[in-house]
Parts: sequence; structure tokens; C-alpha cells
Amino acid sequence: MARPRQFDEERALDAAMRAFWANGYEATSTQDLCEATGLGRSSIYNTFTSKHALFERALGRYVDMMTTAQLDLLQNERLGPLDRIRALFATVVDGEMAERRDGRSIGCLSVNATVELARRDARAAALLERDLTRRLDALRTVLATGQSCGEVTSRRDPLTLARYLNSVIAGLRVAGQGGADRADLEAVVDTALDALTV
Repeated sequence: MARPRQFDEERALDAAMRAFWANGYEATSTQDLCEATGLGRSSIYNTFTSKHALFERALGRYVDMMTTAQLDLLQNERLGPLDRIRALFATVVDGEMAERRDGRSIGCLSVNATVELARRDARAAALLERDLTRRLDALRTVLATGQSCGEVTSRRDPLTLARYLNSVIAGLRVAGQGGADRADLEAVVDTALDALTV
């Protein structure tokens, strides 16, 4: 009879996710994962099979957590379209300010993984591409709604605007990693919002 696991697999996955998020895939060693999760190497490999498999699960968990929260904001019909977009940007900026080390944000695991792995890791790239499609669809929908009701006055195609806003969000994440403070990030947000109403 197999022995039951003596640890909380979900908690271990969260801890691994945070280690990869803060340090990146390559820079996170198996020892780092042991320290983060409180597990020994054999427990990590018996449960998750490899560092890469653990990373894939951690990235999937991060994507589900972050994208679900973002889609909830964008689909909140109690708010007008521009207020939904403002709420999304506020959440991004707040997240960058909350997750800082030595005056720099740790950024976004999805953005970090895209830069580090997407060109050489087909499985990670596919997960990130699916996530991007979900986020762009939600942004496109809220932008089209904003154009229909007159809140978004830009005449650009909603998908083009969605790609623009997604790029601004990625840029906010990178700027935060570079040490940009709240005022810097909020100035970028204000400029992006202005682009929707000109």
C-alpha cells in the first residue's frame, strides 16, 4: 500500500510558483525549490517528476490565478468599459508595488517566462499563447463595448487596441522590475487611457 503524502501539494506548488516568479526558471535551482517548499529532492521529484514539470504546473497555476482575476474585472458589467480598464490597470500597478525586492518589482511570471523561455520551450509557449488569447479576447470585448457606448472614442480596431493595452501592461511589469515607482507607472497608465479617448 502506498504511503500517503505528508505535505500539502497545493501549498508546495504555490511556494514553487513564487520561487520561479521571483527568480526565473533557469536561476531557480532544485535546492531553491527545496527551501521554498520545505520538501526534500526526492519528494519534489516523486510528486512533480522534474523541475520543468513543476515549472509548467506553477506557470499554469499563475496564469489561471492572474487571468481569472483580470477577466473578472473586465467582465464586471456593473462598471462602464473605461472603469473596467482603469480597474485592471490599478490592479497591475498595485501588484507591482506589492511584490518588490530591493526597490524593484518581481514583475509578472507570464511576462518573465515569455522573455526567458517562449522561443525555446514549446510547451511553455503554447500555455502562454492560450493565456494571451484569453486576455486579448476579454480586452477586445470591453473595448468594443466602450466604442459602442461612446466611452472609447478611438476609431482603431478593438483587437488592435487590445494588443496595445496588453503591451502597455507588459511594459508596466518590466518598468516595475527596472525600479519604476508608483507615480511613474500611473503616468504610463494615464497616457494609455488618453489614447483610448482621442
